[in-house]
Amino acid sequence: MSFPNLKVAIEGHVAVVSIDHPPANALNAQTFEGLKQMLDAYEHDPQVKVIVLTGEGRFFIAGADIKEFANFSGEQAESLSLAGQQLFNRMEAFSKPIIAAINGACLGGGLELAMACHIRFAAEEAKLGLPELNLGLIPGYGGTQRLPRLIGRGKATQLMLTSEMISGAEAHRLGLAEAVYPAEQLLDEAKKLAAVIAEKSAVAIRFALDAIHTGENTGLEQGLQYEAKLFGEAFTTEDMKEGVSAFLEKRKPQFKDR
Repeated sequence: MSFPNLKVAIEGHVAVVSIDHPPANALNAQTFEGLKQMLDAYEHDPQVKVIVLTGEGRFFIAGADIKEFANFSGEQAESLSLAGQQLFNRMEAFSKPIIAAINGACLGGGLELAMACHIRFAAEEAKLGLPELNLGLIPGYGGTQRLPRLIGRGKATQLMLTSEMISGAEAHRLGLAEAVYPAEQLLDEAKKLAAVIAEKSAVAIRFALDAIHTGENTGLEQGLQYEAKLFGEAFTTEDMKEGVSAFLEKRKPQFKDR
């Protein structure tokens, strides 16, 4: 299966998806279309339980393709922003985990995409930032909203207003990345994590992601009620019965993802 500006390798239940738009993997309309098609294809594909998203070559995503929108009107720019936000919102709410393996420059729209992923691993020397103010712009694909939620308002404001780039190691210290590795180990570590997750019940994975996302976008009380609802639904699944039986029988569960 192929998608515009993406390379894909299926390894067990893990899809390793690489942005492939040389020279810098800039986000353009074709890359957005490739990402949409990839999500469409894997959303209901039982073979794929986890997605690892990385960049081909030295870059993760160096930002948006400025040449595409340099002459946009205000109305066109707003539509572009809304379209990008819609795609990244879909990624954030996706029913299967998306792990970003940030292998190099992750700037502007690239960082906004990474922040929409469920988990982020970064190479030590990767460069992350939101440099839009250098162009007289602001982040438009959710950066002003997601970065403060991930690292706090003060530091997020500082990084945005200065257009400062930080290393993968600093991103990890701030909580923007869950782990940091030497570049040559990064993808293998991301795939190891994906393989561990893929051993779980796909139904339980979906319920957990749904509960987390719902709780983040409502209040605590609503989130708790929704968690209880999904907890009850989990008890009706074959995988729950298999998981409990395996625990009591001291063996590894054989989930059927239903």
